[in-house]
Amino acid sequence: MVVLNKIYTRTGDKGETALGNGDRVAKFDPRVEAYGTVDETNSIVGLARLHATGEAAEKLERIQNDLFDLGADLCRPQSAQDAEAEYPPLRMTDAQVERLETEIDEMNKNIPPLRSFILPGGSALAAHLHHCRTVSRRAERLAVALDQVESINPAAVKYLNRLSDWFFVAARAANNNGENDVLWVPGANR
Repeated sequence: MVVLNKIYTRTGDKGETALGNGDRVAKFDPRVEAYGTVDETNSIVGLARLHATGEAAEKLERIQNDLFDLGADLCRPQSAQDAEAEYPPLRMTDAQVERLETEIDEMNKNIPPLRSFILPGGSALAAHLHHCRTVSRRAERLAVALDQVESINPAAVKYLNRLSDWFFVAARAANNNGENDVLWVPGANR
């Protein structure tokens, strides 16, 4: 259980922060950039939820919980001692990735194939979901860059890859199953 009774600690005043294992790193460390961008994604999902109802709102809430799991995964470097730790680290699982895939397939059943690229927009929910998509793509790029210098959980990268796809399909679903998508018209303003 997390207990936060004091919000400021002053331990980051010199540009460092603590990882989940207690190691101190610069606030611009690639690991901090990756899980910080996951946190940014989560905040934007919160904005999207303001416009969602019913099943869409429930799915977005599950994603927000997953994003906290993902942040916890990324903030704690993998170690051979993980299994023996007093508090084993929370890691993303393939089951979370598979749930996204199932939801993508479910939403996509009622959406016609694309005949053009889509401009972010349409309904307020779709616009926010497109914003979620682009920020989650950035989080994915940062996680992949981190994985080049330090090994991370492969399920974390897979989750981010599927998540941006999920947001894209969910945006189309929010645009009346693609009917209200705003299509790109190449060279329209020449």
